[in-house]
Amino acid sequence: MSNDKPLNILISNDDGIFALGVRTLADTLAQAGHHITVVCPNRERSATGHGLTLHQPLRAEAVNSIFHDSVTAWSCSGTPADCVKFALSAVLDTRPDLVLSGINHGPNLGTDVLYSGTVSAAMEGTLEGIPSIAFSLASFAHFEFQVAANFAVKLIEKLDITHFPKRPLLSVNIPPVTAEEIAGVLITRQGLRRYIEKFEKRYDPRGKSYYWLVGEIIEDIPQPEDPNLPPHILTDVQAIRDRYITITPLQYNLTDAVTAKYLYDQNWLET
Repeated sequence: MSNDKPLNILISNDDGIFALGVRTLADTLAQAGHHITVVCPNRERSATGHGLTLHQPLRAEAVNSIFHDSVTAWSCSGTPADCVKFALSAVLDTRPDLVLSGINHGPNLGTDVLYSGTVSAAMEGTLEGIPSIAFSLASFAHFEFQVAANFAVKLIEKLDITHFPKRPLLSVNIPPVTAEEIAGVLITRQGLRRYIEKFEKRYDPRGKSYYWLVGEIIEDIPQPEDPNLPPHILTDVQAIRDRYITITPLQYNLTDAVTAKYLYDQNWLET
């Protein structure tokens, strides 16, 4: 069964209220007939993870003329997670059917999701018991978001959000190619990517030093198959390389069941 009626959708991101990705997503969904509310950071807040603003006030204001006429939009001085909390508590009169985040300008693959403000905004929706999806365009150099937005419309229409075994948190990455060049859509598992990171030392005009974190992706690290998943399911890193749209179900429970069982079986706390 698919969704055949307009949905109330909350959208946030971490690239900021003026980012092309969120505008393309919101406008495309509004044109498809859905009721859209956008609450985004007032500036770039990438890689902020699930941070919250606790020691200073949040400031928010309505945003006009940027989005489709039917879209209600707000900018907020906080993090992506702040934006979703603020929207659910202070902007919306009723809970949305879906929380979406993105479309992020850049991939959220493998361990990127641990740092991603895009994924954290979606995760905040799931924490509140609302089905949530993070959308990412898997390139920093590509600026065509319409393919990703069109897929978001199709995915939302196809998913029956009332019949999931639990409220889902999905991370969707779209390859930076034309619709005709996309190889297909795959359900994937979270991969690993290795970075070589360093801090470049630079100097400001007054001669004082500062440091800039830079990193280079070297490779994705092969992972053993998960016995709880279908055999040979690809990682998101592998699948995006082959030009597939990847849908990776995530969860916020970080309990390591293997290590927990090992420690329990050792009975070392009783010795």
